[in-house]
Amino acid sequence: MPKILVTRKVPGQALEKLHEGGEVVISPFDRVLTADEIVQMGQGAEAVMTLLTDRWTGELMDALRPNLKIISSYAVGFDNIDVKAATARGILVTNTPSLEVDEAVAEFTWTLMLALSRRMCEGEDFAKKGAYHSWEPEMFLGRDVYGKTLGIVGLGRIGSVVARRARGFNMKVVYNCRNRDEKAEKELGVEYRERDQLLGESDYITLHVPLTAETRHLINAESLSKVRPTAYLINTARGAVIDEHALVEALRAGKLAGVALDVHENEPQMNPELMQMENAILTPHIASATYAVREKMAEQAVDSILKTLKGEKPENLVNPEVWGKRRSQVDISSRTFSSK
Repeated sequence: MPKILVTRKVPGQALEKLHEGGEVVISPFDRVLTADEIVQMGQGAEAVMTLLTDRWTGELMDALRPNLKIISSYAVGFDNIDVKAATARGILVTNTPSLEVDEAVAEFTWTLMLALSRRMCEGEDFAKKGAYHSWEPEMFLGRDVYGKTLGIVGLGRIGSVVARRARGFNMKVVYNCRNRDEKAEKELGVEYRERDQLLGESDYITLHVPLTAETRHLINAESLSKVRPTAYLINTARGAVIDEHALVEALRAGKLAGVALDVHENEPQMNPELMQMENAILTPHIASATYAVREKMAEQAVDSILKTLKGEKPENLVNPEVWGKRRSQVDISSRTFSSK
């Protein structure tokens, strides 16, 4: 019976179905496992259901070989997994993108945008401290979202959903991504801009790019110098897309009106200087945290494992070339066997 390791218990009922695939070992700890603990618990495992907080290096994969067939990630992003190393070792890697995730993250992006522009968190803190004694005409003046310009960096699945919702606020939407998308421009009514032009034109800038070598510190001192001082920056993508040191300096110098971050450069640690700033909203990576989304993600991660163990191609393969190579090897073996 195949062994399956789950590095951390997840909400919902999907894990019950995982028992159909074999012997399931679920971490008893409500925390991130060390690499040594993963190796110890995962000895002999053919499949691992992992979280974005687990770091998968080639060395860790080697410690679980030759049995390990799939690393099923309970996340959309997979920058915590050395996919190149997995591919070289013939290990499948899957993730959990879905419409449910797209909608939830886009919804939270708008939550942050509105809260930031209307100084909601400042006002709530003020009220809860008992400081509110009388209405005042200049109390917590914010900025309008309606009719302003929204700049979207990364017009992928989530960025597109964010763009659609901008229609309700009568916003002009400009975007930047690696490849211009003329089809999306027609469907969403968005306009392409070079990155520097987008930064200088936008009242609100929201980031929706994966973390890669190209996007790491995409927002840095140089790019922040292009932003208008009345603009707001929102990040629900990956923390390291922003150079937080440069961000702090820009906020201190008044080069940026405010920032809302759901992801952080050195997660789970948050920048102590940002934590002290009234015009910075910080949340603990919860953009996709709804009951429906977490259940969907678990179902997808479990399904990928069960299909792989049955010899079926799982959905959402990050490295499909591994499956192609594996199928080719099976075909060759079958032909060789038949010819004998």
